[in-house]
Amino acid sequence: MSPHCYEYPRPAVSVDAVLLAGPPARPHVLLVRRAAEPFAGAWALPGGFVDEGERLEDAMRRELAEETALVVDGPLVQAGAYGDPGRDPRGWTVSIAFVGRIGDDLPDVVGGDDAAEAAWHPVDTLPELAFDHAIIVAGALARIDEGW
Repeated sequence: MSPHCYEYPRPAVSVDAVLLAGPPARPHVLLVRRAAEPFAGAWALPGGFVDEGERLEDAMRRELAEETALVVDGPLVQAGAYGDPGRDPRGWTVSIAFVGRIGDDLPDVVGGDDAAEAAWHPVDTLPELAFDHAIIVAGALARIDEGW
């Protein structure tokens, strides 16, 4: 069998970051405004597709740097996998979500690559989010509240 001929269909794999900062009493999450379709102009979590042969965590750190100019050296923990049919109008995509907290300050960020803008938003007043990113944020926050 050829290496590109599979018995089963293969999903695209992506990563999304729920990156938290700001005072513990009112944490903020880092969001990007999408520059292109789908969901052009909508807010979303930073993230994107994993390159062939790339480790998931490396892809997450690369996407954060490309889309927000933020280099995160601290821990990023896998918070869940999301692959419900229809979550991405471009096709079957499974996303691995990462969560991390980088401190009480809100570092400067700037949109880059396919992000028109990057900004910190209080978790209690998030705008409407693209894709299933509201579900991903809620899941990550619930996992943190569970104490891990």
